[in-house]
Amino acid sequence: MNRKDLVIMGFVICIVIMLVIPMPNPLLDVLLIINISLSLTILLVAMNTNDPSQFSIFPSLLLITTLFRLALNVSSTRNILSHGEAGKVIESFGSFVIGGNAIVGFVVFLILTLINFLVITKGSERVAEVAARFALDAMPGKQMAIDADLNAGAISDAEAQQRRKKISQESEFFGAMDGATKFVKGDAIAGIVIFIINIIGGLIIGMVVHGMGFAEAAKTFTLLSVGDGLVSQVPALLLSTATGLIVTRSASEDNIGDDLVKQMAAYPRLFYVVAGTVALMGIFTPIGPLSTFPVAGVLAFGGFKLQQTMRTKEVELETSPEEAEMEEVRSPESVVSLLHIDPIEFEFGYGLIPLADANQGGDLLDRVIMIRRQCAIELGIVVPVIRIRDNIQLRPNEYVIKIKGNQVAQGEIMLDHYLAMSPGIDDESVVGIDTVEPAFGLPALWVTEEVKERAEMAGYTVVDPPSVVATHLTEIIKRYAHELLNRQETKSLIDNVRETSPALVEELVPNVLSVGDIQKVLQKLLREKISVRNLPTILETLADYGPYTKDTDLLAEYVRQSLSRQITLQFVAPGEPLQVITAGPSLEKTISDSIQQTEQGNYMAIDPDTSQRIFAALSEQVNRMLQMGQQPIILTSPAIRMYMRQLVERMMPEIPVLSYNELEPEIEIQSVGVVSI
Repeated sequence: MNRKDLVIMGFVICIVIMLVIPMPNPLLDVLLIINISLSLTILLVAMNTNDPSQFSIFPSLLLITTLFRLALNVSSTRNILSHGEAGKVIESFGSFVIGGNAIVGFVVFLILTLINFLVITKGSERVAEVAARFALDAMPGKQMAIDADLNAGAISDAEAQQRRKKISQESEFFGAMDGATKFVKGDAIAGIVIFIINIIGGLIIGMVVHGMGFAEAAKTFTLLSVGDGLVSQVPALLLSTATGLIVTRSASEDNIGDDLVKQMAAYPRLFYVVAGTVALMGIFTPIGPLSTFPVAGVLAFGGFKLQQTMRTKEVELETSPEEAEMEEVRSPESVVSLLHIDPIEFEFGYGLIPLADANQGGDLLDRVIMIRRQCAIELGIVVPVIRIRDNIQLRPNEYVIKIKGNQVAQGEIMLDHYLAMSPGIDDESVVGIDTVEPAFGLPALWVTEEVKERAEMAGYTVVDPPSVVATHLTEIIKRYAHELLNRQETKSLIDNVRETSPALVEELVPNVLSVGDIQKVLQKLLREKISVRNLPTILETLADYGPYTKDTDLLAEYVRQSLSRQITLQFVAPGEPLQVITAGPSLEKTISDSIQQTEQGNYMAIDPDTSQRIFAALSEQVNRMLQMGQQPIILTSPAIRMYMRQLVERMMPEIPVLSYNELEPEIEIQSVGVVSI
């Protein structure tokens, strides 16, 4: 514990001691002055706080100061009833402040107590209760707004975390203030009870113990009780005011003094109206101009000066945007900012604005959040923030998807229709507008709400427009995931593994492979839609084979063999055989003979005529499997798999190419076709 902790703990212990041990009057005077000073300090801090959550310690501080004040009340009551005196401070408040008149002092004390209890404390309690309820009710909406801004790219991850932390602090603060106002309310009641006890107990003790007459006892103990009550009520009133200021303070960039001046002085002409009203009161009422004209003159002069100040600011505001724009054009950073390219962009025409506008029922931003979560689970990478914006250059119902500034897909949807895809047998009763499903290129129809149920009964797959867009966007992200994985993202993935397997990462990076080499291996896996979520296994394999070769193509093949169980489950349902197209011996020999080895790595050199014959034979087998309603899969030996993939990728990039070593031994393989040349 540091010195500050010891001081705070010592202060709390002293408060407890004051409740039990009598305090000498000189020490009591000092503590009463400290109490008033502390309350005034808290009030001034509350006035200069821009946001209530900036004074988050206030509820706890309110409890400590209330306990301190009650301890002082107990000590002063003990001294009053025991010795008929309670120090210079209480005596001064009882004689000098109220002129030694007990009745006047009683009335003043009663007014202060009523103001504190009925006006300030009661209102603060209600405001704190409502603020706590509203803060809790608004939390889900604020969290969703933060997620939407994060996905739209309006804020960074750090800013999102900071805003979430602020929302949590606000809800906790107002919840604590709802309970802390009960301290102030209870303190006001305790002050009244202690005041009554001092008067009644003082009269009895004065006459019985000290032998005073009734008049002398009443005068002595009433003045002391009133003085003690005023000394307690002044700090209590200050703290109650601070509590009211805190709970009624809305979030602002300025403190209460700045806001008061700005907002009260926003209408300078109204000062003239008030000045005229005050002047007329002096003319037509017995008040007289001597009291009203000076006030009216100050108000009129203040309105004049404020009007001049506002005109000057208007002129500055008119010129400042033009100057700022010219200064921005002249600055070298103005061109640099134009070089930024968003990893993923989704642009749409003005007719599709309701998709992204939550006020019109659009849930595209929520769907984008789910897309990023789905891609993280299926691919094992963190998809960058998707920039969503409207583009007036597009047709109203058109949208485009860009990867690193280049358009890779486009589509057109009808918001007031549903997309219906045929099960294979068309139903003539299902009529609509012919179109093509944008994600997979299947023929489909845009049908109305009335035709939707009929289409579903006929076996059509019917989806709403937001689902069409979300599916298309998901497929594009999966197709171009290898382009989205840069070195920085790769380093973040490696750092995530470092938290659980530090020895593995330290062995591999950078002693065996660089981050760039690992990035190339992961990109090759993602290019063939192999998830890299099992990154520890991938890094283990790279650490095993990295010392023997730096060829990332060959390393990727070793990694695929280590992920054999994952790849098997990706293409084969449990308990079912795997139907494949195998590469014949002639084809494998042709590819093996065409592999050229160089210092930069191996590559395949095959003549165009042979390539055409391979494509023709392969297309025949693929089309036959498609007609059978099966997913075409090509199976080769491990030695030529990556070269076979290079051939297939040119014409049929969606066809997976596997090797025997990438499949689990217990899987039954059925060859439904052989590609030979």
